[in-house]
Amino acid sequence: MHEHDVIVVGAGGAGMRAAIAAEEEGADVALVSKLHPVRSHTGAAEGGINAALREGDSWEDHAYDTMKGSDYLGDAPAIETLCQQSPDEVIKLEHWGMAFSRDDDGRMSQRPFGGMSFPRTTYAGAETGHHLLHTMYQQVVKRGITVYDEWYVTQLAVTDEDRPEERRCDGCVAYDIQNGDLEGFVAPDGVVLATGGPGQVYDHTTNAVANTGDGPAMAYRAGVPLEDMEFIQFHPTTLPSTGVLITEGVRGEGGILYNSEGERFMFERGYANNDGELASRDVVSRAELTEINNGRGMEDDYVHLDMRHLGEERITDRLENIIHLATDFEGVNPLEKPMPVKPGQHYAMGGIEVDENGESAVSGLYAAGECACVSVHGSNRLGGNALPELIIFGARAGWHAAGREMETAEIETGPGASIEDADLDTPVEPGEIAPRSGTGDVAADGGTRADGGAQVMGAAETVERAVEAEHERVTHLLEKEEGVREATIRSRLQKAMTRNVNVFRTEDGLKQALEDIREAREAYTDVYVSDPSRTFNTDLIHTIETRNLLDLAEAITLSGLARTEFRGAHWREEYQDRNDDEWIKHTMLSWNDGQPELYYKPVVLEGENKTYEPKERSY
Repeated sequence: MHEHDVIVVGAGGAGMRAAIAAEEEGADVALVSKLHPVRSHTGAAEGGINAALREGDSWEDHAYDTMKGSDYLGDAPAIETLCQQSPDEVIKLEHWGMAFSRDDDGRMSQRPFGGMSFPRTTYAGAETGHHLLHTMYQQVVKRGITVYDEWYVTQLAVTDEDRPEERRCDGCVAYDIQNGDLEGFVAPDGVVLATGGPGQVYDHTTNAVANTGDGPAMAYRAGVPLEDMEFIQFHPTTLPSTGVLITEGVRGEGGILYNSEGERFMFERGYANNDGELASRDVVSRAELTEINNGRGMEDDYVHLDMRHLGEERITDRLENIIHLATDFEGVNPLEKPMPVKPGQHYAMGGIEVDENGESAVSGLYAAGECACVSVHGSNRLGGNALPELIIFGARAGWHAAGREMETAEIETGPGASIEDADLDTPVEPGEIAPRSGTGDVAADGGTRADGGAQVMGAAETVERAVEAEHERVTHLLEKEEGVREATIRSRLQKAMTRNVNVFRTEDGLKQALEDIREAREAYTDVYVSDPSRTFNTDLIHTIETRNLLDLAEAITLSGLARTEFRGAHWREEYQDRNDDEWIKHTMLSWNDGQPELYYKPVVLEGENKTYEPKERSY
């Protein structure tokens, strides 16, 4: 058993910033991560960090752009917190040694990004996330923060009161990948989840193979609501063969999109008459797929992104890694030819419901980064807003968990914030399926109720009980001699989601996806691990991850079926208008004895000095 004041699960940008913040408050803090910190997916972020740093710009303008980009589904207290604090956090990164790109006058460079009214995206070449990770890790080492790397957290230790608002998170259970031990981690002051996104729900994604939505899935099963899961961002410029990201910085520097007829279609086809390639990501992705579906794509699969006119010197200075990515993965030298690009799953706007201080409905459980939903991004995230979210809300979660006095949060959390229950007609019964006869309760991930013991138990007892339950589950998976391999289930799930819960969505497609997910759930009740070893058992890890993907795929699809409008990244064939009268509300899912329960809560449009009135979103 390990004990620290604060445990941070995940060691990417949000996790390391949370750990540093907790350490700043004097807490004994530890990072627990299934990857070494500098291998975290934050390192794949290329474009930059939005911050109002220059004369002529302001946090108020940044907030307006972000609310507009969210299609008026972001919460104003979170958006304004992001935009007010981003300049100070960016300057702090600079003081910590982050190697930002510089203008000739020595100032940090800023470039235009989609949906922004001012060039406020600060960057470090096209490797901003990479530099951010290394800067943060230097601080972690400098401060002597304990790091348990290659420890996979598989379960939260949460008490089991009926109402989530009455539960307490006392720690977690983690699997030591190196030797196969399961051990408990006690955290009297709090657990911060910073596990990243659920990109592996799809088979064409910019996300790393480790991005399996572990944090949201564990929190969901522990009773924390998931918020706005239907809003999945598809980045318009990914490489067709791999899903590797081509940064929005290419378009920010002046890159141009062409169709097979040589048209600059963002302008010539009227998708974004003012901003063209720098329209919001959802707009550009839909435009590209429309061109492809109408026969104006290259090989009916992609369009071209051309940056040759920028000149070799500028490209090499600001976008050098893009040359290597296109050459290595597509065999195209972008200094000589246009790059093939198409939309790919990139980011989840939804996630674990938290307030501005990163706290969830369950006491002592926090979340930050892509696994969380504050909600800063609403129905669509603007490029360059993910990295400031990591550092700002990661810091706030770490401070709050470690005991800093913070202003009372304005955003309400938990089922008690509900304004309306939802009645959704589904073709199959969603939720958990009882394990097959003889497989034991652990086959479906340790039962359906929140993990842990009664409130009268101490933190160590709650964690010990969770360790015992997890040990039983893992032992069952390792001793089962035959069944269905997780890779078969995962592939089936990913194909179903890519086919029917993609950029363009239909009612029939969403219902078909629910049926496919149900079949995958049924197969999972007979899952087994072919590798019986305890050392670096990736088969076991992937099997546990696949259960998380099943829960999140279902949450995404249920929420998508429920929202009968077209808003931000959520396009519905049957509902081609934004419906502000009925749908300025968050879609919420809670886990009740293994069954998802859908309800809604209001969007907070009242800011510090103004109310954000919904307007037509055009670029």
